[in-house]
Amino acid sequence: MVLSSATPRTSLGLGFGKRDTEPAQNGTVSAEAVAVAQKIVDGLHDSEGRQVYISYQMVAGFNNAQKTYNSTIRTWELDIAGAGGGWVARFLELRDEDNFSTLDGVTYDTLKGWMVQDGGKIIHFHGEQDSSIPPGSSVHYYNSVRKMMHPGKPYNESTSALKEWHRLYLVPGAAHCATNELQPNGPFPQTNFAVMAEWVEQGIVPETLNATILQGEYKGTNEQICVWPLRPLWADNNTFMCEYNQASINTFEYSFDAYKLPLY
Repeated sequence: MVLSSATPRTSLGLGFGKRDTEPAQNGTVSAEAVAVAQKIVDGLHDSEGRQVYISYQMVAGFNNAQKTYNSTIRTWELDIAGAGGGWVARFLELRDEDNFSTLDGVTYDTLKGWMVQDGGKIIHFHGEQDSSIPPGSSVHYYNSVRKMMHPGKPYNESTSALKEWHRLYLVPGAAHCATNELQPNGPFPQTNFAVMAEWVEQGIVPETLNATILQGEYKGTNEQICVWPLRPLWADNNTFMCEYNQASINTFEYSFDAYKLPLY
């Protein structure tokens, strides 16, 4: 069971809560209603007519487009699904709200660019000794995003462009979303929220990810995690640096030639 602090009206975007008495209706379908239905079926396109996202199949209902009747002012109003609106309001627009109060000014172009163009950032980290989900899967996904968003650009140029908003860190010795008792001297990120806040609000780019050793002989020691594709290197005098090493990077490159289609 999931307990939510969202208001009943917007809980998970399922429409629980207040219900107003609706006026009498008949089965007449207006030209405006047909236009709205067609717009939904067409899917999301930007102002230049380019496909942004797909829509529902023809037999699916238009539940997310359904309005709510306000009996006080006797008019139909938008019933904005809280599942998506809450995420954008809270984490992209940084407002302490669980949903949008209005969609004024929101267009398909707005939807297309909300994440990147509004300054959205991603800190993506994966334990390098994860025994549940291979860390190479995160590298492969990261490369898929890089190739899709920056097609035709050389590797280093496209990686630099992606790192402006999406940064990947492989955590040496870490297990599946946790420390690793088999490698107790490995560090683990502890201040990700603060790092993210500094990046978004102050423009302080996390060139490395702050981490702390949480067990073993060196418990409490601070370490830094390299941003991909840089790899950690420890010299004989215990000096640490992040180094571009093509041979190491190549060990995370996969062709997945068992499939006929691209595997993202």
